[in-house]
Amino acid sequence: MNGLTPWAASASAQLADENLTAVYSNDAGGITFKVFCSGDSLWIVAHWPKGGRIAFRAAYSPGSSLTVKKVNDSSFLLNSDVGTYHVKISLNNEPVLRYTTSLKPHKDLSIPFWPRDILVPGNENNAEHTAGKIHVSQVGTRSGLIYSSMHKPKSGSFLYFQNLTALAKYCEQTKTSCANVVGGNWPEMGFALPPSKDNFLEAGKEVIISDAFVVFDEEVPADEAAIIRQYLNLLAAVYLHLPLPPTTYKEWPEILQKGLKDLIDNPGCWSQVAGHSYFNAYVSDYATPPEIMVQLAVLLPLQDYAEWSKTKPEVIKTIKANLPSFYDKKIGSIMRWLPAAEDKLEEEEEQKKPKVMDSWYLHHPLLNLSRLALKGDKTAEKLFLDSLDFSIKVAHHFKYRWPVFYKMDTLEVVKEETAPGKGGEKDVAGLYAHVMLQAWELTKEKRYLNEAEKAAKTLQGLGFEMFYQANNTAFASGALLRLYKITKNKLYLDLSYLCLAGIFKNVQLWDCNYGYGKHFPSFFALFPLNDAPYTAVYEEQEVFCAFHDYMKHAQGEDILPSVRLLITEYIRYLVERAVYYYPTILPKEMLEEKPKIGELDPELWIALEDLHDGWEKSGAVGQEVYGAGNAFGISPRHYLLVPGEEFMVYIEYPAAGYNAVKGKAISFTLSGDERLTCKMVLVKSSDTALPEFSVTINGTKELLKGETIKNGHIQYLLKGNQQVRISWKR
Repeated sequence: MNGLTPWAASASAQLADENLTAVYSNDAGGITFKVFCSGDSLWIVAHWPKGGRIAFRAAYSPGSSLTVKKVNDSSFLLNSDVGTYHVKISLNNEPVLRYTTSLKPHKDLSIPFWPRDILVPGNENNAEHTAGKIHVSQVGTRSGLIYSSMHKPKSGSFLYFQNLTALAKYCEQTKTSCANVVGGNWPEMGFALPPSKDNFLEAGKEVIISDAFVVFDEEVPADEAAIIRQYLNLLAAVYLHLPLPPTTYKEWPEILQKGLKDLIDNPGCWSQVAGHSYFNAYVSDYATPPEIMVQLAVLLPLQDYAEWSKTKPEVIKTIKANLPSFYDKKIGSIMRWLPAAEDKLEEEEEQKKPKVMDSWYLHHPLLNLSRLALKGDKTAEKLFLDSLDFSIKVAHHFKYRWPVFYKMDTLEVVKEETAPGKGGEKDVAGLYAHVMLQAWELTKEKRYLNEAEKAAKTLQGLGFEMFYQANNTAFASGALLRLYKITKNKLYLDLSYLCLAGIFKNVQLWDCNYGYGKHFPSFFALFPLNDAPYTAVYEEQEVFCAFHDYMKHAQGEDILPSVRLLITEYIRYLVERAVYYYPTILPKEMLEEKPKIGELDPELWIALEDLHDGWEKSGAVGQEVYGAGNAFGISPRHYLLVPGEEFMVYIEYPAAGYNAVKGKAISFTLSGDERLTCKMVLVKSSDTALPEFSVTINGTKELLKGETIKNGHIQYLLKGNQQVRISWKR
């Protein structure tokens, strides 16, 4: 239990007043909602069937001047000394509550403080006698949400979501950020307006100051698996009610060619060591020696592109030929840093020292080598198999709980924890399990499957703290789903959901439309680390690829509908947003002139590592060569090539079961949720006019209508989870 603020103590007393009369009431999904005006606040009080209450502050005016002027159904007009408030309340039977509040100030307003909008008042003014658990709350500019359960009285759980997109005008006027605006401690939590300092709300201009959604569940989850499932289900339930931003088609084939040319031709992308060429991590970063993770992080998406396009870029041969130079025979493993160039390390950071390994940096290259090996690459297979025993030795030494940094030759720990008391890189156990599953698939040796299971089981009990780095957590989720399919042990499916919950806890389900944020979409952006202040291209594109793989393995499996919904929607928005990591798309004034690493060339089609909050410049870290997989990963997964035709089929959602009858028709099945929609575009790939198309759904004869968009492409709107057939004639 935490102490109450004066605002909470006063509100609790007001809500306990027996003379307080409801100005509105309604029932939805078994919960009774009553609206009260207490003098300084308009409260929406939810009464659980099992006795608990939660109060939501829909409007606030300091003092006791707030009065209800007009009630029109569930719309309230309120007067106060501060200004005029308009509160709109809507309910449905899931139950989901939404309340939207706008304020038109009477005078220019500076707002140094605002109370939070959720209070658990208890009974008879005893908020301090209630008890509950906040499982998730906002960090930085991630989604403005709180997921919580009420244990005393044992009433249920709820997920509160503040639609921060709606606050853009407030933030623009006051020059404030939506970072860390939803939080607090039981029993006083929720959203508080970001305080303004030097800027104010203008008199007479109406702005939205809250747009909150709350979804309720009568279950109080009893264990980790139940908590995770409930979180994913409640998040998906809220998502279905959000005002989702529209997407627009991006010319990814054209973008890919520009990126490929700059990657190959620009000298800032390359370093030379002993006559051999290696990718830099960042443009013009010649101080850091080559890293194997960087080489493979670009090579694998390039390989995907080559297989899809049936081309053989020479750059693939260059990188493959140099991979054996990262192997250390004495240690018996591939190394992070190129052994021949380790002496270039300036040791200005803990990990930039010879033979120091960042735990995930060992397993990520092994995973990529295994992918090449399974495609038949014998050099990659040898490097992979020759490094496995060392990888297992490290796992056993650390008992499947990896530190942040350690020395490869002695296994001495260089850095134990990410922060005091937070532990090491907790999701590496899942990444290691993925590597072991790949080894088992390649060799059929049972010991590798046993290793995967041992590592996976150590993830139990980590909860939302398991997430360390987004791409590794995503790879872990897929490995655990595969383990479930192999063993039929439901524990692994639950742990797969645990990984996914960690990822969806670290996304930004709102659009930052203030400051520089007006120049790029940020809805459903993913943060690379649990405390990172920016979103990052490399981790995003790898999560995107891992999610595609997850959906392939999930075909025919009874996974949570909420998981299908959230994964496919992340993919849809990534394809929309990813182009804005290229500095060529962004205004020069929002780019950092002197990045931390290397140089930033705004004319170069190499993605920025980092996009920030709207009041901060982007590209502060650098221009990320190892994020070049951005376009190479998207095109093969979202463009269906049509045999013998001069058009392609672009789809925002993942598709499966692609079947083509040459010269006549193609068909496929869309992923996703039928309650949501995605775009399909029939893309001209030459100057030849498109044929006449017939598009049908689920075997019906009714034709869908398309619209012609820029460059002569034809666009259709489809629902998720449908079978699509496209036929044509000239």
